[in-house]
Amino acid sequence: MLGSKVSLGEERRRVLLNPRDSCPQRAADIQKTMAPSGTQAAQEPEWAAWPDEKLLDLPFCDLKVGIEGSPVEAPIRQLYGELEAHRLIFRPHFWLSDEWFSPDGIPGVAIPFYMVHERLARLELKQMFEVEGGTSEWCMRILRHETGHAIENAYHLRRRRSRQRLFGRSSMAYPDYYTPKPYSKSFVLHLDMWYAQSHPDEDFAETFAVWLTPGSMWRERYAGWPAIKKLLYMDNLMKDIAATPPPVTSTQTIDPLPQLHKSLRTHYEDKRRHYGLSHPHFYDRDLRRLFSDAPAFATNTTAASFLSRLRKEIRRKVAGWTGEYQYTIDQVLENMIKRCRDLNLRLAVPEDQAKLDFTILLTVQTMNFLHSGRHRVAL
Repeated sequence: MLGSKVSLGEERRRVLLNPRDSCPQRAADIQKTMAPSGTQAAQEPEWAAWPDEKLLDLPFCDLKVGIEGSPVEAPIRQLYGELEAHRLIFRPHFWLSDEWFSPDGIPGVAIPFYMVHERLARLELKQMFEVEGGTSEWCMRILRHETGHAIENAYHLRRRRSRQRLFGRSSMAYPDYYTPKPYSKSFVLHLDMWYAQSHPDEDFAETFAVWLTPGSMWRERYAGWPAIKKLLYMDNLMKDIAATPPPVTSTQTIDPLPQLHKSLRTHYEDKRRHYGLSHPHFYDRDLRRLFSDAPAFATNTTAASFLSRLRKEIRRKVAGWTGEYQYTIDQVLENMIKRCRDLNLRLAVPEDQAKLDFTILLTVQTMNFLHSGRHRVAL
């Protein structure tokens, strides 16, 4: 969403997996949102029936999929309708790539490959535990955000002194991580993880997205916040350029799918490595409070098997409550399960109580991490 891919250079702005929907996703939700159109159903690719292991070895360039006739066509039409409602003549162009991003200097948006086919969305869900943009609402949030970047490129808005004074300079280097201030009222809230705080360009894109969203009632919601100055500025700026043809009309694309030769397997290995998290075993004391290694409970269910059985359910709940990535939470869970096994811990209370107590523990640990100075969000 969105963000910066530092490893490939700063010619490409993106956020991997970021800006997330706060609601947990289920496979049924993905299948409903990513339902194939009649065109897609009539021309099913051979790989749609392949098992995951075979599909993962396929290079991106061999997917041979497109936006036309895909599930993402309707959200793009909705976005164009929202721009029309504000009398903006600008329309970003779209292409498929490996992630969501809008490149610097190009008035367009890359859409990830998994958005155009339900089989690819299921693979994304299996590999990363969620599908960024995989629900209608989430998809529209990202499209509005990325369009904020694209319109800045189309009209050279970063060059305006007024924009620089209010949002900051685009020349500020994108960080590998950022430390958000969750209670700050100087930034709008659109995508999760307080994304507007990550960089001046993201602040602009998030403000544009809130301004563009139908029914956002931003004047009322942000009344009294310092962020209202940015929204009022955005309102005047968009009225100023609405009927003006953009000076940048390039339809150039960066990293289009047909030019990506890496395999899906390599892509997901890199992606999981980026969002993995190494935690110290600082929760041993809390685990011992919930479970026990006392001989009196030696015949009870092991804590490791208990947590393994509930892993998916707990992960989704905590992700929904905290806004943290499911993949990151799963890494913490995996560590906790390993510690329970190493410490030979077992249930000491009824399962319902243990489930509730552990879910609360994991939520508190996650929120403490999010709201402390130690929390850094990966871009």
